[in-house]
Parts: sequence; structure tokens; C-alpha cells
Amino acid sequence: MSEHQIHFEESMEDDDFGLIISKTGDLKGLFVPKEYEEADYVPEAIVQILSQVYGITLDDGATIH
Repeated sequence: MSEHQIHFEESMEDDDFGLIISKTGDLKGLFVPKEYEEADYVPEAIVQILSQVYGITLDDGATIH
């Protein structure tokens, strides 16, 4: 790993989404930017990752924080 670590918050723009994954690869959460919190919008690429890797579909009533 690089000697200069970039912290999660520093690496993100105001409208970026982020997946939070544990050291064992388990999904811990999904960061949704403020402007999308009320819209229930998640980019299709993230929807596909959640479905294909973690078996989660947002249509199943998954809670987004």
C-alpha cells in the first residue's frame, strides 16, 4: 500500500456514492450523498454490484443509509 493514505471522505466528491466493505469483504453499508437521500436513487452500476456480488436487490426493501 502507498505511504500516503487517502481517507474515505477526502476521496469523495459531493455527489459520489460509496460502498463500505469490511476487511473480510462483507458489505457494511452504502454511502448516499445528501442530494440523493430523499430520491431513493442509486446508480445502476452499484445496483448491479449489490445484486451480483452480495445478492441484494433494492426492490426487496433494503434499507439505504
